[in-house]
Amino acid sequence: MAHSMADRQLADYPNFGRDDEATRRDGFDKVYELFWLNVFGPKLVESVGRERMLSTPAHLVEELPNGSVLLVLRPTAADFASEEARVAQARAHVHLRPDLDFDTVLRTLRERSAALVPVEPRFHPDVAPFLSRLPDEFAISERQRKIAELNAFRPPVPEEWLPVGLPADVENPERVRSYYGDLAESLVAALHTKVPSIFDATPESLTDLDFCFWRENFPERYERDLIDEHTAPALGAFLGGVLVRRLGGTWVPRQKLEESQVRVGKRVWLPFLRARRYMQSRESLLTHSLTQFFKEAERYRP
Repeated sequence: MAHSMADRQLADYPNFGRDDEATRRDGFDKVYELFWLNVFGPKLVESVGRERMLSTPAHLVEELPNGSVLLVLRPTAADFASEEARVAQARAHVHLRPDLDFDTVLRTLRERSAALVPVEPRFHPDVAPFLSRLPDEFAISERQRKIAELNAFRPPVPEEWLPVGLPADVENPERVRSYYGDLAESLVAALHTKVPSIFDATPESLTDLDFCFWRENFPERYERDLIDEHTAPALGAFLGGVLVRRLGGTWVPRQKLEESQVRVGKRVWLPFLRARRYMQSRESLLTHSLTQFFKEAERYRP
């Protein structure tokens, strides 16, 4: 067969709704689906009936030397999802499978065509750099639906900030800032191969981290103790460091890590708290993305 990969996935090829055991056992014992181009082997031709097979309403029906039959539905595959192509597909399928209902088959085909209509990305601007990378991670048959879902996604406004900062409560602020730097370096050491831009500590590197963690399903794939004790603190230090370097922020160290702040303009931000919330689940990577946090803090840059 030859056909659209996306439409083939929607048809659940090659199982066609069967479990794997039934698929292996029965194979192509009947005409489960018709595609743009089909070659039916001699056994299936005889099962359907050679005369019926050769009388299929289609663009081309040709008997091959070994007893197989070539069936091409339309002159070109390019319009496979058009109304005309779907009607032709349903008509030919019902001809070969009189037990099927034409209206039911056509309705199913129309639903598949609707699922493949291109959807224009209209992502929330604060997370668009991150969300724009996600659709390609899904099967091609699912991408338009995913784009529509992501278009509707509205991340909650970041809450990890204070209108009035807490004063530093550590004896040696410079030593603590150095510790934050060491934490951030540990994240760079761990992830620089997967996320080369992490060396640059830019807003783009935050988006690269968002995508890396999401693609790997990091919060749900790795041990919670590892995340809470190592990854989240290192990520918070790195995130705060980006606010310092790129937005002119200033660290305000605190004994309690999640109270540690970065002052940007008239607001203070809590990068360690953001990192902990971010690392709770795969969903929280979207609702508490690093990309959005930076965008929000950037608005308060002096």
